[in-house]
Amino acid sequence: MPRYRIVPERSQVWIDARSNVHPIHSETDGLEGYVDFERESAGDVDVAAQPAGKLSLPVARLSSGNRLEDKELQKRMDVRRFPTIDGLLTTMERGEADSTYRVGGDLAFRGVVRRCEDNMTVVFLDEETVELGGQSTFDIRDFGMEPPRILMLKVEPHVVVRVEIVAVKES
Repeated sequence: MPRYRIVPERSQVWIDARSNVHPIHSETDGLEGYVDFERESAGDVDVAAQPAGKLSLPVARLSSGNRLEDKELQKRMDVRRFPTIDGLLTTMERGEADSTYRVGGDLAFRGVVRRCEDNMTVVFLDEETVELGGQSTFDIRDFGMEPPRILMLKVEPHVVVRVEIVAVKES
């Protein structure tokens, strides 16, 4: 089965949270990993071929542009002990719309692994390049993390994570 290697400098992750004062927005590139899947002649993913994948995000790369918030976030995320957020793709089914799939797998954050499932788009840009995109909402308390409090700022526990991934077929 062909392997598509994630291109870190072309793949982005956005994390949005809300607080009682203002929205909090972090983003980064640097996502690493791969996806393995067959392409059908019509250009879709062959879900019967059991697609798989693995990704990893170095959490120290996340930045909101506010040093105080970033420092507190990295402390809460315990970056020294848990330097990455890791995902493992284990299931993939066709979605209701074109190029949309229901994907599932395990997400490891702060030493806690949770089963996750959501929709994702997969588009083959050419014979060698594929683009994947999706968004999920997580409750950070499910991963053993209490929402940060910084002076008067209280962060809500639900965060929205969005990814845009570009991967290139290995030769």
